[in-house]
Amino acid sequence: MKITAAVCILFLLGIPVAEAAPKAHVVALGKWSTVKWLVGVDETTIVELKIRPLLVDGRIKEFLVGAIHDVTDRTFVGQRVYRLNDSLPQENGAHWRWERGGWLLMDRVTGKVQAIALAGFDPYQSSVTWFRDYAAYCGFSEDGSKVFATVVQLARRKPLLKKSVDNPAASEMPESACVAPVWQKAPSRVTFQPKDGPKFVYSIRSRALDLVAEDGDGEE
Repeated sequence: MKITAAVCILFLLGIPVAEAAPKAHVVALGKWSTVKWLVGVDETTIVELKIRPLLVDGRIKEFLVGAIHDVTDRTFVGQRVYRLNDSLPQENGAHWRWERGGWLLMDRVTGKVQAIALAGFDPYQSSVTWFRDYAAYCGFSEDGSKVFATVVQLARRKPLLKKSVDNPAASEMPESACVAPVWQKAPSRVTFQPKDGPKFVYSIRSRALDLVAEDGDGEE
């Protein structure tokens, strides 16, 4: 009671009370390991994926596949990979398989991990190439029948580019619609190369947007 009363008196007198220091978080990446990804029309073709855990304060928050990309000096992005229960109702026990997921934005200071909404992104078919706060990839319509050359900037709701490209030949293999886009700078531009169409270049005229991560406790 005495402490509470003293704080109230300081507040009434206009004397600032020291705020509690924000909790520091430790964001780290664990060791690499290799897992099997089943692809193809009959899901019997094996592709090896290099994955590693994302650790926040020593606890595994997610698993990431492939390389990460530093967006700023405190934020980075990485593609999620997760285990999916592949058991039929009549089977006993769970049978797990690895699948590629969406992209995550991570903050090294707050420990916050949040999903990134990439328009038309398909975890199976899309191969994303990052530059600054831009993501370039081939996006897809909901039924998968149309392919779009897409450029997204973080913190913007609408894509900077969504251009329809010639539909590729039917294929059940990953990333079969188009080659991963290639970035250049000075000037900033990206080259798309669809599998069944001519390549084209898109120039970036937008400015970088300030990425401000909300303070959080590391929860999604």
